[in-house]
Amino acid sequence: MVEQDPRFAPERISRDLDWNLLRTFVVLASSYSVTDAAGKLRLTQPSVSAALKKLEDTVGRKLIDRSPGRFALTEAGQLLHREAVEIHGSVLRLSTLLRELTDDVQGHVRIAVASHVVCPLFDRALTRFHADHPRASVSIAVLPSAEAVTEVAAKRASFAICLVRDRKPKLEYRRLYREYFGLFCGPPHPLFGRAGLTIEDLAGHSSVSFETDQLHDVLTPITMLRAQAQMGERITGVSSHLEEVRRMIVTGLGIGPLPVHVAARDVQDGVLWQVPPLDDLPAIDVHVVWNPQTVRNRAENLLLEDLLAAIETTPIDERTYR
Repeated sequence: MVEQDPRFAPERISRDLDWNLLRTFVVLASSYSVTDAAGKLRLTQPSVSAALKKLEDTVGRKLIDRSPGRFALTEAGQLLHREAVEIHGSVLRLSTLLRELTDDVQGHVRIAVASHVVCPLFDRALTRFHADHPRASVSIAVLPSAEAVTEVAAKRASFAICLVRDRKPKLEYRRLYREYFGLFCGPPHPLFGRAGLTIEDLAGHSSVSFETDQLHDVLTPITMLRAQAQMGERITGVSSHLEEVRRMIVTGLGIGPLPVHVAARDVQDGVLWQVPPLDDLPAIDVHVVWNPQTVRNRAENLLLEDLLAAIETTPIDERTYR
């Protein structure tokens, strides 16, 4: 029988581990150096170095490679960081949960949302939530989809509404709605206002797009659409925010993709012009993402449960925006 190394005994680590060390380590993992982390923590460099050494002694592993010209997590450090982020998020939520032990629902809901979310189903859920629980509050952080998912995984967001590329096994996903992307140009563009255009007319024109518009990313269908139009590889502007992609299209930087239902008002107002193809447009699904391991307050639970119930009782055809 192989004897267990006493350095790695779960009982010893759980007994000796200082939670403040984990907080320091979470900051270290996102820093460029010990000095950088010390500045973020408002501590001295020697105290942060001592905290790191104590944590490494406790877990019996080197966590950060600090060789000359290098400051990076070791394999053990990467593993600990994944767990520490979740633990840190849970600890931060404890005071909030305890403070909200009242008869009225007055908790706070933090939602991470991709910038292009235009969804009446979600809007109605917010309306019901505020009407039923006026003392509760909501904040909406507009983030790139990948960052929105990271916020949920770290338990810093109640849930996210975003595009999904790779599904993380610890998170839950539910399709909220489906939207279709078309290509548009603005008034300064030579194709603006021209009727009878064909897809061949787009060849050679520059384009603007989203940062995730590339092969093997969440907007791969948009990449294929631009390739079909033979617009070339010259992208004159990119952003992770729909509002800024729209701005670049409207100001004539290039032809760019937008959800058709989001651009409809601008087309009606003469600010945008849709160019071919007009049929068989690529469909993109937007999901609700949540972390089942997060201990949510009552407000978070009520809003999330209501939104999921609305999804379950609304056919996908009614959640598809063309």
